[in-house]
Amino acid sequence: MAKLLDARTSQNASYANSIGILITTTPQLFARLTLNTTGATGLVRTQISGTVAVQLPLLPVLTTVTVRIVRGTAPTDFLVYSAEDTLDTSILGPQILSFSASDFNVPIPASNSIVYTAFIEASAVGTIRVGPESFNATIYSD
Repeated sequence: MAKLLDARTSQNASYANSIGILITTTPQLFARLTLNTTGATGLVRTQISGTVAVQLPLLPVLTTVTVRIVRGTAPTDFLVYSAEDTLDTSILGPQILSFSASDFNVPIPASNSIVYTAFIEASAVGTIRVGPESFNATIYSD
């Protein structure tokens, strides 16, 4: 039977159009969670989900948004999940990107803390994060 070890949420923007943060063309942090693994035994796995709402630049151009989830704090750390979405240039308002990921057979460090970080980048300058955005993770062991 699975044992719940920890669950965390990062809610940067709860409402539509509540923020206006430019997305860079290089990986930009948009959420980070640290999960406690004290008491973990056997196989450890993490379920991750999130949402980020983005909007095209003022002059709509073909734009691809990439979301990456790593185990760690840097964009070059162990990649758990990545997804790309090409935004619809006919939609001038927010476009919601949602994701669901899993990290299976997670190694437990001596500190009993596992960090997950979400990064976002866009292919076109002027793309913005507008909200809502959230990042959630739950970790289990056998």
